[in-house]
Parts: sequence; structure tokens; C-alpha cells
Amino acid sequence: MILLLVDIGNSRVKWARMVDGRMGKLYAAANGDWDSQHYARRVIGRGWGSAEGRIVVSSVAGDTVNHRLSAGARSSGAPEPEFVASQRTAAGVTTDYIDPWRLGVDRFVAAIGAHHLASGQPVCVVNAGTAMTLDLVDGAGRHRGGVIVPGPALMVHSLLERTNGIRRRAAGGPRGAPGIFARTTRDAIGQGALYTAAAVIDRAIEEARALLGSRPLVLLTGGGSDAIKPLIRNTCVSLPELVLHGLAVWAKYTPRPASQLPQTSRKRRRVD
Repeated sequence: MILLLVDIGNSRVKWARMVDGRMGKLYAAANGDWDSQHYARRVIGRGWGSAEGRIVVSSVAGDTVNHRLSAGARSSGAPEPEFVASQRTAAGVTTDYIDPWRLGVDRFVAAIGAHHLASGQPVCVVNAGTAMTLDLVDGAGRHRGGVIVPGPALMVHSLLERTNGIRRRAAGGPRGAPGIFARTTRDAIGQGALYTAAAVIDRAIEEARALLGSRPLVLLTGGGSDAIKPLIRNTCVSLPELVLHGLAVWAKYTPRPASQLPQTSRKRRRVD
């Protein structure tokens, strides 16, 4: 059984294959200019043939990108991708979001993966990408809600684009020593964004402790997490493949659509 796990974000795609329950190498790439054949060659790959398999996807990139991935799968003779959608309850997690469909699917899937890994502990999931999201899941699998703030790179971009004086002073010049009190405008922007992100995480952990009565396990994922981690005062664990792990758990709890089952399996299911 081949299970291809795909996480499509705003600017990057991550993927890995699971064969017989074991996850292989994690791959990641910027996909802003990819067409269907890029997805076919880079993500879908070869070797599907008559092998039974599934392609399970978390995507926040929109219909155009999703259609390209699906076209790439068809051209490779692979199964039709299954795009996960946020819902009230799935794979052991129930969200408190008022409208579950408004919860980003990457956040929902990461919450599923985190709850599975936490083994009954409360967990706070931090996904640092273009946006940085924080989501709290209690020990019973109840998603209590979350926070969305600009990621550090987006904070820097916003300042450079919207403030002429800062942009002019940040161009070029020397680099100073690390720390919150920078001695160049360029460092002041970059370090300020990182420290802001870290401060939000520490505050969220304290709020979670007050709400739940215990400090949650903190799992970091996303491309910007490595730069933030040294500045976080609370103990945290990096897990780059967290969304992919969540997809694998979702697939375990969610049957493959009947339309994608091999013909013999469909006949057997009708008889049974």
C-alpha cells in the first residue's frame, strides 16, 4: 500500500511517501511557478502501476494549484488526490470553531497529528510560515481555537513595503550582533519580527496553562520555525513533518472513497 502525503502551503509544498505504514524521506520545494508536469515529476512520481495506493492532500493554495496537482496525478497513472477539508470532528479531534469550514485545513490536519503524537497531553501547535498560526488541543482532542499572526518574513516585508523611511535605511549596510536591541535598521526589522513571533508563542503557552491547568506540549513546524525556536522561553519540539503525520492519521481513520477502490474491492464491498 502506497500512501503519498502532500502539504501545499502558500509558497511551498512538502511531501513524503508512506509504504506499509513507514514514512519515507521528507521533501520540500518552492512551487510558485509549477505546472501539472512539475507536480507529476517532483511530487507524484512513478511506480504506481497496479499498486494499491492513495494520495492525501492538505492544501491552502486554492483551486488552480489543486487542479494542477490532480492533472499531474492523472498523467502519472496515479490515484485521484483526496483533498482533506476541515470539519467538526475527524480522526479523534473535534474543533470548537464556530464555523469549522473556516478553520484552515493545514491547522486542522496539524491538530490531528499533534493530538495523536501527544498521547493524551494537551498540545499547542505552532506553524510558522507566511502566516504563523497557533492552535491549542486539549488532552481529549478538543481543538480550543487558535491565533493567526503574520510570520516573521511577512512582518519584514510589510515594513519594507509600507514605510519609505525604514526601507531606505534598511537597504545595505553592515550586519550587527544578534539580540533584540539591534544597531542597524536591517537587524532591527529582522530581529524585531523574530522576537515578536517568539513573544506571541510564549504568551499563548501561558494562556493555555491558565485555561487547561497544565502547560501544553509545544510542537513547532513550518519553514520559519528554526529561526524562532532559540528565542522561545518555553520548551518546544520541532517536527517539520507534522502536517504530513496528521494526513497519515486522517487517512487511517477515513476510508478511501468507493469510487477510487479497485473494481474487485468495490464488488466485494457490495456483496458483503
